[in-house]
This record gives sequence, structure tokens and C-alpha cells, in this order.
Amino acid sequence: GEMGLEGIRGVDGKQGERGERGIKGEKGDLGPAGVTGPSGPKGAAGSKGGRGAPGKKGSRGAKGARGDTAKLLRSAFSAGLSKPFPPPNVPIRFDKILYNDQADYNPATGKFNCSVPGAYVFAYHLTVRGRPARVSLVARSRKVAKARETLYGQEIDQASFLTILKLSAGDQVWLEVARDWNGVYVSAEDDSVFTGFLLYPD
Repeated sequence: GEMGLEGIRGVDGKQGERGERGIKGEKGDLGPAGVTGPSGPKGAAGSKGGRGAPGKKGSRGAKGARGDTAKLLRSAFSAGLSKPFPPPNVPIRFDKILYNDQADYNPATGKFNCSVPGAYVFAYHLTVRGRPARVSLVARSRKVAKARETLYGQEIDQASFLTILKLSAGDQVWLEVARDWNGVYVSAEDDSVFTGFLLYPD
């Protein structure tokens, strides 16, 4: 037959049991920033970094101690004549030693013997009396420089000369006067001196 009339509303039933957990919902929106928390403890030291750029040039340091001068090369001599009017065309023997610590000059022969190769200064200061003097500086058996002083009678004068020579070990240097031009003089009041020294070594 036809559907009956709606019945009277029944009494509310008791709360049912808790249902099963539903599916996880979507992530919600980001909330507002919270208050900054306290600083954490100091972390462990990191690994060593790469080498930095060079620093600026430092100031000049103090002067160091004096170095060893034992190896300094030396050669020098100075010798005077003891008798006037030396024989010609042979080395003049200047036998009054003024300085010859390295013994490179031989007063017995009048020759300087080069032991340190380099540039040398040679000079002479001669007293000339009564007759002319023609003086030659001889190196390696060759007359490399010549000078003369012309005097007659009892006149006295001086002759001086200075030069630089490049020498090798074993080279010899000496002075000579020419025949009939050997007025090189010496006395208690007048000296004639031959000098040489190393300017700088090779």
C-alpha cells in the first residue's frame, strides 16, 4: 500500500565508539616567526685555509756582524834603492823593503812576481842627479812604459810615474834604466822608490 505517516521522533542514542584514524591532511600554512632563542655553544675549529697573499715589505733590519775577511786577496809592495846609479838594461834592485808582507816582490832580483791575477797599480818616485835618466817599466819582458829626465852637472830632480796594468799569475814586472841614462840617485837625504799593489782581482 501507500507509505505510512512519519513516526514519532525517538530518544537520542548513546555516543558510539571512537572511529579509526583518518587520512593525514595537507600541510598547513607557515606560522608567524617565533622569538630568537639563546646562542648555542662554540663549534669545533674548521680545517686550515689556503695560503694568503704576501704581506708588505718589512723595515730594514739591524746591520749584521762583520764577515770573515781571511779570504781577502792581497798583494802589495814598496821598496827603495840603497845605492845610486844602478847598472843599465837589467832590473833595478830596490833592496830597501818598506812593505812586502806577501813576499810577491823579490829584492834580490828587483822583480815583482804576480800571484793574484787582476789589475795592478805600479808607480815610482826617483831622484835623478848629475846625469840623465831614462826609465822603463817592464812587464812580461816587454817595455810597456818609458819616461826620461834630462839633467847635467850637479842638478837634482825627481821623476814620477804611475800606471795600471792587467796581469796574470806568473807575470813579472820591474824597472830598468838605459845605458848612459842611469842617473837614478839615492843618498841619506834622497830616496828612489818602486811601488805596486793589487787594485782588484779577476
